[in-house]
Amino acid sequence: MGEGGDMDGMAEGRGLLSDQIRNALTDEIASGVLAAGIALDEQDLADRFGASRTPVREALRQLASSGLVEMRPRRGVVVTRMTPERIMEMFETTAEFEALCVRLATYRMTPLELSALMDLHEQSAEPVAAQDYDTYDALNRAFHEALYRATHNGFMAEQALAIRSRLAAFRRTQLRQGERILRSRAEHGEILQAIAEGDGDAAARRMRAHMLNAASALGRYVAEHASA
Repeated sequence: MGEGGDMDGMAEGRGLLSDQIRNALTDEIASGVLAAGIALDEQDLADRFGASRTPVREALRQLASSGLVEMRPRRGVVVTRMTPERIMEMFETTAEFEALCVRLATYRMTPLELSALMDLHEQSAEPVAAQDYDTYDALNRAFHEALYRATHNGFMAEQALAIRSRLAAFRRTQLRQGERILRSRAEHGEILQAIAEGDGDAAARRMRAHMLNAASALGRYVAEHASA
């Protein structure tokens, strides 16, 4: 029993470390610190983060699944080339898709689902005050995914998750721009208010604006770091 618990603890530790490595590399790729075409060496990264190659390999696998890096024969792992125009197109697409989701969810969600959304919103106050980007990012992701499920349309929820996974890195990084993390939470509150009032059209407009504001924040963040 004790041995099994130790193994579970070790697996959890590796998981947390791989998440930390993934998040650090995500921010560097999204901000342009790690430019397109740069090769990422597992051993170099392991040395940098004081880790074994196992969590590094897992972090790179997650980055590959989100499209931030590519696994290339003989070159290993290389940062993907993503133009600002392509990223903005992705944000525009997800803004429309999430607006559709929240509009439908407004009319279909149960009182328990609305209560759970409100609880997630309340939980996010502390990490915002502490500028804890990792915790807020996790709660932000849970908030949006709860809205997908509240559509009670399995296919729509699957598509929303697929689109979100492509933008996850950039949605995370934009929270670091200025006071964006504060505005993000405030926008969630406005969306929740429209949902509680049963106004799906208002909820959709606010969600669309929320996503486009995130795109603008990312653009400013990248520009600030490019000129630093």
